Amino acid sequence: MNFKDKEAIYLQIADYVSEHITLGKWLPEEKVPSVRELAVELQVNPNTVMRAYEYLQQHEIIFNKRGLGLFVTADAIEKIKSIRKERFMQQELPDFFRSLYLLDISLDEVQKRYEDFKLKNYNN
Repeated sequence: MNFKDKEAIYLQIADYVSEHITLGKWLPEEKVPSVRELAVELQVNPNTVMRAYEYLQQHEIIFNKRGLGLFVTADAIEKIKSIRKERFMQQELPDFFRSLYLLDISLDEVQKRYEDFKLKNYNN
């Protein structure tokens, strides 16, 4: 995994886990990799993964079954989308709008590119 400089690594790991859940790679009520397993896979310190998992537990995306490990909550996808949508709207959308304005890009052009992107990347 390539980490970005502008965001804490534990939040990037939380996004990685969230993306796996959203894409259906890790299903609701399914066990997620252990802290150690994910740390090895991502080549990071286990404490960083632990911090990411704590963040996800606080947001009720994963939960701990004592003695069994961490599991995806039943409504994790809805919670992930809500959190990520709010963060996108607050942090990224203003910069996106500014670029559209400065580069004189129409919303119709963006819509067409978006539809093409979905077809190429998410339709089988």
